[in-house]
Amino acid sequence: MKNLKYLLAVAFVGQASYGFAQYQVDALRFSQTQFGGTARTLGSGGANVAVGGDLGSLSTNPAGLGMYQRSEFSFSPGLGLGSTESKAFGTTTTDVRNSLHIGSLGAAFAKRRPDSDPTPWRGGTFAIGLTRVNDFNQSFRYGGKPAINQDILQRLSEDRGEALDDLAYDTYLTERDSKGTYIPADFSKTGELSQQETVLTTGSQTQYDFGYGASYRDQLYVGGAIGIVTTTFNSTSTLTAADPAQPDPNTTGTAFGTLTYRETLETRGAGLNVRVGAIYRPNDILRIGAAIQSPTYMGFSETYGSSLNTTFDRAVVVDGKSYTSASASTDPGEFSYVLTTPFRASGGIAAVIGKHGFVSGDVEYVDYGQARLSNDNSDPAAVNTFDFGPDNDNVRQLYRSTMNVRVGGELRFDVFRLRAGYARYGDPYKENAFDRTRNYFTAGAGIRQNNFFVDVAGVYGTNKRFYSPYALDNPQDVPVVSVDGNRYTTTVTAGWTF
Repeated sequence: MKNLKYLLAVAFVGQASYGFAQYQVDALRFSQTQFGGTARTLGSGGANVAVGGDLGSLSTNPAGLGMYQRSEFSFSPGLGLGSTESKAFGTTTTDVRNSLHIGSLGAAFAKRRPDSDPTPWRGGTFAIGLTRVNDFNQSFRYGGKPAINQDILQRLSEDRGEALDDLAYDTYLTERDSKGTYIPADFSKTGELSQQETVLTTGSQTQYDFGYGASYRDQLYVGGAIGIVTTTFNSTSTLTAADPAQPDPNTTGTAFGTLTYRETLETRGAGLNVRVGAIYRPNDILRIGAAIQSPTYMGFSETYGSSLNTTFDRAVVVDGKSYTSASASTDPGEFSYVLTTPFRASGGIAAVIGKHGFVSGDVEYVDYGQARLSNDNSDPAAVNTFDFGPDNDNVRQLYRSTMNVRVGGELRFDVFRLRAGYARYGDPYKENAFDRTRNYFTAGAGIRQNNFFVDVAGVYGTNKRFYSPYALDNPQDVPVVSVDGNRYTTTVTAGWTF
């Protein structure tokens, strides 16, 4: 248990220092998707495994495509409004991050036989589309006065062989001798540090799908789809620390002034998965659905860098030269790797109440501990020898299987629609000292005409994460920032049938 607690402390480091890159963080980040699709799917909590007849089926259960009676095209732009509340060092800080996006875009081409045709295969639908399955847009910040044994200078006194340690030495914050790295004895702060950090992440994961669904006697629907997943993730963290007190003019030596440490990361990736599903309709009311999605095989390339700027209240003399400030940066680094995400299995049941609407519920199983990292050997000229063994061991130790639950429904009044839903995505961590469950509350409305429809949906999501800016030799001293996030997303779908 002690080792697991230390591993958790290291895993909290939101953006790895690349001397010991923690890729198990990426394994979870890019495996944890969320439900998406049209406003109809979003408004009913994403519970569409057994419902069908919507482009949202393309990315969950392609068997639902077999329920189409007419061809369709739809477009779904969205607006996300996010805020965070962070607690650290006895203070609470808030931040906001908003973004525009395309939630869904696609077309379904249906071909159905006449009712007089005795052929058991009643029809089929080919569909293409894109679905936003992950949103990385978030900003949080925190600040306060950490204890001396957990501030950034304590971290610099513990040389961990990372880029930050070289930068600290190059900007005269630390010295090195045969005994190791240390902060000079005459280098003293005159009070507790005032320390704060801002972390901004942007980007998303989008899935491009090609699928086909068919109807057998309007009772059994089967389908399959191929998904191409693209990923864009950017992160910028800026940590600042300052000694708020002025040095004593009667003392000698140097005194710490301020530091600003900045890390940047840009990740780009693409991958492939397949899914198959079925829906059985024993009568006009009940529908039972199931779908399986293969692991997604994704290749990533990332570019990263860091810089450190320092100022001093008294000049630092190095090799006969005096400095009141210094700066250093690392050369931009690049790295490529492969991630295989866990497979997903989902089941659902829906009750259709004639022309009055439906209620539906889904359960999805995913084991995050099955994610695997490996070297990217697609380029014969590049030989990657990074050892992902420890990272994969960490994935197995840190993460577990979860059950994601989605429930929702729709009421119909002539041409009008009203929808509501709820989704709960389980905590993927084995250690439950902190609850990281994600909750989503949804609502929506729409209107349907002969050849045109408009739907609107609102999704309010809450999540909790824990972040540490760096690791320390003593896990008990690692600063942990509690971040409560919420995001409200509005999506409008405009569609035409033909």
